[in-house]
Amino acid sequence: MHSKKIITAGKKTTEAKKALIMIHGRGGSAEDILTLSNYLEVRDYALIAPQATGGTWYPYSFLMPPAQNEPWLSSALAVLKEITADVIADGISRENIYFLGFSQGACLTLEFVTRNADTYGGVVAFTGGLIGDKIYPENYTGNFGNTPVFIGTSNPDPHVPVERVRASEKILKEMGAEIKVNVYNNMGHTISQDEINLANELVFRK
Repeated sequence: MHSKKIITAGKKTTEAKKALIMIHGRGGSAEDILTLSNYLEVRDYALIAPQATGGTWYPYSFLMPPAQNEPWLSSALAVLKEITADVIADGISRENIYFLGFSQGACLTLEFVTRNADTYGGVVAFTGGLIGDKIYPENYTGNFGNTPVFIGTSNPDPHVPVERVRASEKILKEMGAEIKVNVYNNMGHTISQDEINLANELVFRK
């Protein structure tokens, strides 16, 4: 199970007006995902990156029935909930909290914010979709209040089918997100410069 092990960069949460919670992918690390901040317009943000136990947030594909990824999935979601509460307790309002994830971290990011929809600063998912063998609308509550959301993905991608990305887009849109999805032909399982540019333009410059 996951413990709240985090690495921070940028400003302290007690001094910053905005915070970005960055979620690494399977086999990645908090240190890895933090290096992305060098390419994002987040210089004045508090940067917070939790570390998954054993480098993975849940053991199987995000397309498996959620019960098969338990108790790890619930533990990962609980870590994000606790970090969000800590950021708010330090004086940063919910509408100034941003989320970003890559791959497994993007799936976890989307799952967390959609289960806890609210007006956030913004959400960036580099290759991800909502978690489960199918979409479970009953898990998702709240309203995004026009929170800007950007999802970028490859077609094809070895882990994340475009169909799941589009189904996730539909749910978030119905819940009030101002969402933009870009699908890149044969990009591979990576993050492109165009995705970085769009994340800055659509989310971090808002």
